[in-house]
Amino acid sequence: MEEKVSDKGALVGPYVIESRELTKEFVQVNKERIKALDSVSISVSRGTVTGLIGPDGAGKTTLIRLTAGLFRPEAGSIRVLGIDAASEPQAVQSRVGYMPQKFGLYEDLSVQENLDLYADLHGLSREARAERYPALMQMTGLSRFTGRLAGRLSGGMKQKLGLACTLVSTPELLLLDEPTVGVDPLSRRELWEIVYHLAREQNLTVLLSTSYLDEAERCGMTILLFKGRVLESGVPSKISSIAAGRVFRVETPASLKPRQLQFRLVSGSAVVDASLEGERVRLTTSTDPARDDPLFQGLTPTPIAPRFEDGFMTLVRRASDHTVDTRFLSGGVANGAKHVSSDEVVVEVRNLYKRFGEFTAVKDASFEVRRGEIFGLLGPNGAGKSTTFRMLCGLLPPSEGTLGVAGVDLRRARASARQRIGYVAQKFSLYGQLSVSENLEFFARAYGLRGARQRERVDWAIEQFDLQAITGQTSGELPGGYKQRLAMACALMHEPEILFLDEPTSGVDPLARREFWQRISALADHGVTVIVTTHFMEEAEYCDRMVIMVDGEILAAGTPAGIRQRARVVEPKEPTIEDAFIAIVEDFRQSAA
Repeated sequence: MEEKVSDKGALVGPYVIESRELTKEFVQVNKERIKALDSVSISVSRGTVTGLIGPDGAGKTTLIRLTAGLFRPEAGSIRVLGIDAASEPQAVQSRVGYMPQKFGLYEDLSVQENLDLYADLHGLSREARAERYPALMQMTGLSRFTGRLAGRLSGGMKQKLGLACTLVSTPELLLLDEPTVGVDPLSRRELWEIVYHLAREQNLTVLLSTSYLDEAERCGMTILLFKGRVLESGVPSKISSIAAGRVFRVETPASLKPRQLQFRLVSGSAVVDASLEGERVRLTTSTDPARDDPLFQGLTPTPIAPRFEDGFMTLVRRASDHTVDTRFLSGGVANGAKHVSSDEVVVEVRNLYKRFGEFTAVKDASFEVRRGEIFGLLGPNGAGKSTTFRMLCGLLPPSEGTLGVAGVDLRRARASARQRIGYVAQKFSLYGQLSVSENLEFFARAYGLRGARQRERVDWAIEQFDLQAITGQTSGELPGGYKQRLAMACALMHEPEILFLDEPTSGVDPLARREFWQRISALADHGVTVIVTTHFMEEAEYCDRMVIMVDGEILAAGTPAGIRQRARVVEPKEPTIEDAFIAIVEDFRQSAA
């Protein structure tokens, strides 16, 4: 079909993005060439919201950067708005809005000053700004915060400001790379409302990458990449239907926790995927589990309709020939394994406060955590959970209250407590210029391990976390899932009794998240106490107990089942942790308004 171009040079035809046999290679530090994209052909129609999904290293970010004219391909072609993005990148960039994973906000400038800076870069006139700014502020809800420094915004508000800066030039195509990573459920929902408003009201075309499969299911179209190739594309229901007839729900026996049943089932050869769904386990299988696998004896799988995640996991497992590694179930993971006791309190918080000048970040928080529990600290951005988390780790002194960890009063002996805890930070915090094995050896020495004991623990970490193939690779260049494995291996090097995990799966693909939580469940069952913050509400189902914080206060505490009762849902929909989370936060904000 012949392409038509408007008098402004913009494409009038049906495809805003069209690639043919697109190939992009990169050279690693060891001089090995890898294909980030391998003969990728896609078409994106005008006015659609298209989701790019796939495991770490699939090529999602590379495809977005090629679309933005930031890379040149080794082979093939990509036309954006009717323009060859390789030969005329500046012509593409003048019409495209691109928001990368780490958008360049200037944190020492105000919201208004950031907007003005990006307007200056795009050459917007004073008249154009007067017309554009009010619409952007209303759409993002930032009207009341124009004078606030960007560095003092919550994570969700920073993402909204980044989106406003991206939209200041009125682009014809919006490219978003993981726009909701590290953002709480309410802010995620608000960002999606903005995206769909743009697509619906302004006929804006949106291409976004996401690691949230529920977000991908909301897209008009999806493109699943795997190892640089298109594995599948089409409307979300097409991918969901791939698992039709092979999705089941299993009730948890009274003798097990839901996560323990999931852990048992996921090792079965017929199981493609197993995830928590309230007090039950959701299964995607390759065959009928009732007849073909003794693992399901005594259980009654009930057939249910497939969803997008089921089809995604089926396709990716099939393509990767992936089997779940359960070697870490063998034990020997922590000193705490010798002392499992469900009623032993290892973390005690009473009337905890943290003040920064006149601002109180944590207000009268009280809770306790028992040995072998997975305990969740949940809350929207800016709720005070990270501040609480840092106090528990001994990284920040409390202003008031009692704080005991592993039998140590953190107000008096933080250093001795830190010897008994492991910590995995939200952002990759290892030494990016060191190799995998060098990081492991460094942390072993930092925790006081020497000689044969050091070699034993390093060898354990390499085997348990399946790092054999990458021990010589620079850690800063690892995909997100491997960075996460390495960070956890280093945190466990000294066999801590308590493991602190701060947003450990933020930006990590669904397969890596599954494997991560299987490991965490195994650690807890061997006596390690786990305290975790997360914005993935489905991951909160793994917690034995949790608290939800808003504006520094604990508004809810209890088991997942108890928290779900706070949800506002209409039957027959069953309540989820996310439903309850949103209801609790909205009720608080309405009462405070």
